[in-house]
Amino acid sequence: MKPQVIDLETYSKHSISVTKYNPETSNLRSIVISSATGVLQHYYSKFAQHFSVLGYTVYTFDYFGIGASNSEKIKENNVNLSDWAKDQASVLNLAKESNPNYKITLLTHSIGGQLIGLNSKILLADSIITVASQTGYWKYFKGYNRLRMLSFWYVLIPVATPLFGFFPAKKLGLFENIPKNVVYQWRRWGIHPQYLFSEFETLYFESVKGNVLSLSFPRDSYAPKQAVDWLSNQFKNAQVERKHIIPEKLNIEDVKHFGFFRSKFKGSLWKSTDEWIKKNTFK
Repeated sequence: MKPQVIDLETYSKHSISVTKYNPETSNLRSIVISSATGVLQHYYSKFAQHFSVLGYTVYTFDYFGIGASNSEKIKENNVNLSDWAKDQASVLNLAKESNPNYKITLLTHSIGGQLIGLNSKILLADSIITVASQTGYWKYFKGYNRLRMLSFWYVLIPVATPLFGFFPAKKLGLFENIPKNVVYQWRRWGIHPQYLFSEFETLYFESVKGNVLSLSFPRDSYAPKQAVDWLSNQFKNAQVERKHIIPEKLNIEDVKHFGFFRSKFKGSLWKSTDEWIKKNTFK
Protein backbone atom coordinates (compact mmCIF):
# COMPACT_ATOMS: atom_id res chain seq x y z
CA MET A 1 0.00 0.00 0.00
CA LYS A 2 1.09 3.57 -0.64
CA PRO A 3 2.50 5.25 2.49
CA GLN A 4 0.27 7.89 4.06
CA VAL A 5 1.80 11.31 4.79
CA ILE A 6 0.42 12.99 7.91
CA ASP A 7 0.88 16.59 9.02
CA LEU A 8 1.02 16.26 12.81
CA GLU A 9 0.83 19.06 15.36
CA THR A 10 3.14 18.14 18.24
CA TYR A 11 3.14 18.88 21.96
CA SER A 12 5.44 21.83 21.14
CA LYS A 13 2.65 23.28 18.95
CA HIS A 14 4.61 22.99 15.74
CA SER A 15 3.95 20.74 12.76
CA ILE A 16 6.02 17.76 11.68
CA SER A 17 5.78 15.37 8.74
CA VAL A 18 4.96 11.76 9.61
CA THR A 19 4.80 8.86 7.17
CA LYS A 20 2.53 5.96 8.06
CA TYR A 21 3.04 2.57 6.41
CA ASN A 22 -0.21 0.60 6.59
CA PRO A 23 -0.05 -3.18 6.16
CA GLU A 24 -2.52 -5.07 3.99
CA THR A 25 -3.12 -7.47 6.88
CA SER A 26 -2.25 -6.25 10.37
CA ASN A 27 -0.46 -8.27 13.05
CA LEU A 28 -1.83 -5.82 15.66
CA ARG A 29 1.56 -4.21 16.28
CA SER A 30 2.95 -0.77 15.53
CA ILE A 31 6.54 0.43 15.18
CA VAL A 32 7.59 4.07 15.65
CA ILE A 33 11.05 4.84 14.25
CA SER A 34 12.89 7.75 15.88
CA SER A 35 15.83 8.72 13.72
CA ALA A 36 19.43 9.77 14.26
CA THR A 37 20.49 13.42 14.33
CA GLY A 38 19.97 15.04 10.96
CA VAL A 39 18.97 11.81 9.24
CA LEU A 40 15.85 12.08 7.09
CA GLN A 41 12.95 9.70 7.61
CA HIS A 42 13.37 8.55 4.01
CA TYR A 43 16.51 6.71 5.11
CA TYR A 44 14.32 4.30 7.06
CA SER A 45 11.73 3.79 4.29
CA LYS A 46 12.92 0.35 3.08
CA PHE A 47 12.98 -0.92 6.65
CA ALA A 48 9.51 0.53 7.26
CA GLN A 49 8.12 -0.93 4.03
CA HIS A 50 9.53 -4.37 4.84
CA PHE A 51 7.97 -4.44 8.30
CA SER A 52 4.70 -3.18 6.87
CA VAL A 53 4.68 -6.20 4.55
CA LEU A 54 5.15 -8.35 7.68
CA GLY A 55 1.97 -6.86 9.14
CA TYR A 56 3.24 -3.96 11.23
CA THR A 57 1.85 -0.43 11.09
CA VAL A 58 5.04 1.65 10.88
CA TYR A 59 5.59 5.36 11.50
CA THR A 60 8.61 7.42 10.47
CA PHE A 61 9.00 11.17 10.93
CA ASP A 62 11.35 14.11 10.54
CA TYR A 63 12.17 16.09 13.67
CA PHE A 64 11.06 19.71 13.49
CA GLY A 65 13.57 21.75 11.49
CA ILE A 66 14.71 18.76 9.43
CA GLY A 67 13.60 17.51 6.01
CA ALA A 68 9.85 17.59 5.39
CA SER A 69 9.33 19.11 8.86
CA ASN A 70 11.39 22.17 7.99
CA SER A 71 8.52 24.64 7.66
CA GLU A 72 10.46 27.81 8.44
CA LYS A 73 13.87 29.27 7.68
CA ILE A 74 16.44 27.30 9.61
CA LYS A 75 18.14 30.46 10.93
CA GLU A 76 14.85 31.44 12.59
CA ASN A 77 14.19 27.99 14.02
CA ASN A 78 14.60 27.96 17.81
CA VAL A 79 13.75 24.29 18.39
CA ASN A 80 15.92 22.32 20.84
CA LEU A 81 16.34 18.66 21.81
CA SER A 82 13.50 18.84 24.32
CA ASP A 83 11.23 19.74 21.40
CA TRP A 84 12.57 16.81 19.41
CA ALA A 85 11.67 14.54 22.34
CA LYS A 86 8.16 15.99 22.18
CA ASP A 87 8.12 15.11 18.46
CA GLN A 88 8.92 11.53 19.43
CA ALA A 89 6.22 11.60 22.10
CA SER A 90 3.68 13.02 19.69
CA VAL A 91 4.23 10.24 17.15
CA LEU A 92 3.91 7.61 19.88
CA ASN A 93 0.62 9.23 20.85
CA LEU A 94 -0.51 9.22 17.21
CA ALA A 95 0.25 5.49 16.99
CA LYS A 96 -1.72 4.85 20.18
CA GLU A 97 -4.71 6.94 19.15
CA SER A 98 -4.79 5.43 15.66
CA ASN A 99 -4.78 1.85 16.91
CA PRO A 100 -5.44 1.78 20.67
CA ASN A 101 -5.25 -2.01 20.96
CA TYR A 102 -1.99 -2.45 19.07
CA LYS A 103 1.27 -3.08 20.90
CA ILE A 104 3.82 -0.35 20.14
CA THR A 105 7.56 -0.80 19.72
CA LEU A 106 9.67 2.35 19.74
CA LEU A 107 12.73 1.73 17.58
CA THR A 108 15.40 4.40 17.96
CA HIS A 109 18.56 5.18 16.05
CA SER A 110 21.41 7.03 17.77
CA ILE A 111 20.05 10.23 19.36
CA GLY A 112 16.52 8.84 19.15
CA GLY A 113 17.39 6.63 22.12
CA GLN A 114 18.74 9.57 24.09
CA LEU A 115 15.49 11.48 23.57
CA ILE A 116 13.66 8.76 25.52
CA GLY A 117 14.97 10.45 28.66
CA LEU A 118 12.98 13.58 27.78
CA ASN A 119 9.89 11.80 26.45
CA SER A 120 7.03 12.13 28.93
CA LYS A 121 4.91 9.72 26.85
CA ILE A 122 7.46 6.90 26.77
CA LEU A 123 5.13 4.54 28.65
CA LEU A 124 2.98 4.40 25.50
CA ALA A 125 5.71 2.13 24.11
CA ASP A 126 5.25 -1.51 25.10
CA SER A 127 8.82 -2.35 24.10
CA ILE A 128 11.90 -0.44 22.98
CA ILE A 129 14.73 -1.26 20.58
CA THR A 130 17.72 1.09 20.53
CA VAL A 131 20.06 0.85 17.55
CA ALA A 132 23.49 2.37 18.24
CA SER A 133 21.96 4.77 20.79
CA GLN A 134 24.66 6.09 23.07
CA THR A 135 26.17 8.87 25.10
CA GLY A 136 28.10 11.42 23.08
CA TYR A 137 30.49 12.28 25.90
CA TRP A 138 33.88 12.37 24.22
CA LYS A 139 35.78 10.30 26.79
CA TYR A 140 33.82 7.18 25.78
CA PHE A 141 35.58 7.34 22.42
CA LYS A 142 39.12 6.21 21.68
CA GLY A 143 41.98 7.19 19.39
CA TYR A 144 41.06 9.12 16.28
CA ASN A 145 37.35 8.99 17.11
CA ARG A 146 38.00 10.73 20.43
CA LEU A 147 39.89 13.47 18.59
CA ARG A 148 37.03 13.76 16.11
CA MET A 149 34.45 14.11 18.90
CA LEU A 150 36.59 16.71 20.66
CA SER A 151 36.87 18.74 17.47
CA PHE A 152 33.13 18.40 16.91
CA TRP A 153 32.19 19.72 20.35
CA TYR A 154 34.97 22.28 20.81
CA VAL A 155 35.69 23.52 17.28
CA LEU A 156 33.11 22.73 14.59
CA ILE A 157 29.91 23.56 16.49
CA PRO A 158 31.12 26.71 18.32
CA VAL A 159 32.82 28.11 15.21
CA ALA A 160 30.48 27.18 12.36
CA THR A 161 27.09 27.61 14.06
CA PRO A 162 27.28 31.35 14.89
CA LEU A 163 28.85 31.97 11.50
CA PHE A 164 25.93 30.44 9.58
CA GLY A 165 23.11 30.83 12.11
CA PHE A 166 22.68 27.04 12.13
CA PHE A 167 25.01 24.05 12.02
CA PRO A 168 26.00 23.61 8.33
CA ALA A 169 26.35 19.83 8.40
CA LYS A 170 25.79 19.47 4.65
CA LYS A 171 28.77 21.68 3.85
CA LEU A 172 30.88 19.50 6.15
CA GLY A 173 29.75 16.31 4.44
CA LEU A 174 27.93 15.03 7.53
CA PHE A 175 24.11 15.02 7.61
CA GLU A 176 21.22 17.47 7.26
CA ASN A 177 21.70 21.01 8.55
CA ILE A 178 20.70 21.37 12.21
CA PRO A 179 18.97 24.28 14.01
CA LYS A 180 21.32 26.22 16.25
CA ASN A 181 19.70 25.51 19.62
CA VAL A 182 19.72 21.77 18.92
CA VAL A 183 23.47 21.66 18.38
CA TYR A 184 24.23 24.07 21.23
CA GLN A 185 22.28 21.87 23.65
CA TRP A 186 23.79 18.72 22.13
CA ARG A 187 27.25 20.22 22.64
CA ARG A 188 26.53 20.99 26.32
CA TRP A 189 25.71 17.34 26.81
CA GLY A 190 28.71 16.11 24.83
CA ILE A 191 31.31 17.88 26.95
CA HIS A 192 29.86 16.66 30.27
CA PRO A 193 30.47 13.18 31.78
CA GLN A 194 26.77 12.85 32.69
CA TYR A 195 25.65 13.91 29.21
CA LEU A 196 21.95 14.89 29.25
CA PHE A 197 21.74 14.18 33.00
CA SER A 198 23.89 17.29 33.46
CA GLU A 199 20.97 19.48 32.36
CA PHE A 200 17.83 17.77 33.70
CA GLU A 201 16.91 16.63 37.20
CA THR A 202 14.04 14.43 36.04
CA LEU A 203 14.45 11.99 33.16
CA TYR A 204 12.20 9.17 32.01
CA PHE A 205 14.65 6.29 31.52
CA GLU A 206 13.86 4.80 34.92
CA SER A 207 10.10 4.90 34.29
CA VAL A 208 10.52 2.26 31.57
CA LYS A 209 9.67 -1.15 33.03
CA GLY A 210 9.12 -3.17 29.87
CA ASN A 211 11.48 -5.00 27.53
CA VAL A 212 14.40 -3.12 25.98
CA LEU A 213 16.78 -4.42 23.32
CA SER A 214 19.99 -2.41 23.02
CA LEU A 215 22.11 -3.05 19.92
CA SER A 216 25.65 -1.97 19.06
CA PHE A 217 28.20 -2.98 16.46
CA PRO A 218 31.99 -3.11 16.19
CA ARG A 219 33.83 -0.38 14.30
CA ASP A 220 31.00 2.10 14.85
CA SER A 221 32.83 5.43 15.05
CA TYR A 222 29.68 7.21 16.31
CA ALA A 223 28.59 4.69 18.94
CA PRO A 224 31.39 2.59 20.44
CA LYS A 225 30.36 -0.27 22.70
CA GLN A 226 31.05 1.47 26.02
CA ALA A 227 29.08 4.55 24.94
CA VAL A 228 26.08 2.33 24.12
CA ASP A 229 26.59 0.48 27.41
CA TRP A 230 26.28 3.80 29.24
CA LEU A 231 22.88 4.59 27.73
CA SER A 232 21.49 1.07 28.12
CA ASN A 233 22.45 1.20 31.81
CA GLN A 234 20.07 4.13 32.30
CA PHE A 235 17.06 1.82 31.93
CA LYS A 236 17.43 0.74 35.54
CA ASN A 237 13.93 -0.73 35.96
CA ALA A 238 13.53 -2.32 32.54
CA GLN A 239 14.28 -5.82 31.29
CA VAL A 240 17.28 -4.92 29.15
CA GLU A 241 18.76 -7.31 26.61
CA ARG A 242 22.13 -5.88 25.60
CA LYS A 243 23.60 -7.21 22.34
CA HIS A 244 26.93 -6.21 20.82
CA ILE A 245 26.57 -7.91 17.46
CA ILE A 246 29.72 -9.31 15.83
CA PRO A 247 29.09 -9.42 12.04
CA GLU A 248 31.69 -12.11 11.47
CA LYS A 249 29.80 -14.51 13.73
CA LEU A 250 26.62 -14.03 11.70
CA ASN A 251 28.46 -14.17 8.37
CA ILE A 252 27.19 -10.72 7.42
CA GLU A 253 28.85 -7.53 6.24
CA ASP A 254 29.96 -4.78 8.62
CA VAL A 255 27.06 -2.85 10.11
CA LYS A 256 28.70 0.13 11.86
CA HIS A 257 26.44 3.10 12.64
CA PHE A 258 24.08 3.25 9.67
CA GLY A 259 24.02 -0.25 8.20
CA PHE A 260 21.23 -1.76 10.31
CA PHE A 261 18.55 -0.10 8.18
CA ARG A 262 19.93 -1.29 4.82
CA SER A 263 17.93 -3.97 3.04
CA LYS A 264 20.94 -6.29 2.69
CA PHE A 265 20.29 -7.23 6.34
CA LYS A 266 16.69 -8.28 5.64
CA GLY A 267 17.44 -11.96 6.18
CA SER A 268 19.58 -11.47 9.28
CA LEU A 269 19.21 -8.38 11.50
CA TRP A 270 15.72 -7.51 10.30
CA LYS A 271 14.55 -11.09 10.74
CA SER A 272 15.86 -11.26 14.32
CA THR A 273 14.25 -7.86 15.04
CA ASP A 274 10.87 -9.18 13.90
CA GLU A 275 11.33 -12.26 16.10
CA TRP A 276 12.31 -10.16 19.12
CA ILE A 277 9.30 -7.85 18.79
CA LYS A 278 6.88 -10.74 18.51
CA LYS A 279 8.43 -12.42 21.52
CA ASN A 280 8.54 -9.31 23.68
CA THR A 281 5.25 -7.56 22.97
CA PHE A 282 2.76 -10.38 23.54
CA LYS A 283 3.26 -12.66 26.55
